[in-house]
Amino acid sequence: MTIHSTDPFAVPDEDKSAVRRLRGRLAAPVTLWTTPGPSGLTVSSVLVADGDPGRVLGLIDEESDFWDAVARAGRFAVTPLTPADRQLADRFAGLMPSPGGLFATGEWRETAYGPVPAHAGTWAGCSLDSNRPCGWALLVEGIIESVQLDTATAPLVHFRGRYTELDR
Repeated sequence: MTIHSTDPFAVPDEDKSAVRRLRGRLAAPVTLWTTPGPSGLTVSSVLVADGDPGRVLGLIDEESDFWDAVARAGRFAVTPLTPADRQLADRFAGLMPSPGGLFATGEWRETAYGPVPAHAGTWAGCSLDSNRPCGWALLVEGIIESVQLDTATAPLVHFRGRYTELDR
């Protein structure tokens, strides 16, 4: 058995679409979206728009269990993840096994918008406002109804297909 330092199943750059390669060159925050049910999904295609009301937009897999649950509940929580949350991000992205279900490990705080990791000091509670097809995803727009903030912590960032951290 040989251990590879690279992913033997990765698509070579020259075989990827130019749009996918452009997206990979844009650093993106790694967030966890959860909803009552409970259900959750790791989302890195996310944007927060300030205004009255503030809004959060994200690209969600239309066929995901998360989308089915948020469509029923009409609300969701968005939690920015930190470098310590890499395994949590992988679990909710479906890249890591989750025996007993996604919420079986770790500590969770129940909120009206869905469970959030107990250690998370920053998260937003949102009501579902709209959705529409966008590329190969569903553009989901939520109205931010509640924001919990703690002291700024380093974010987990997705860049060129990998997690990374910001240098301070």
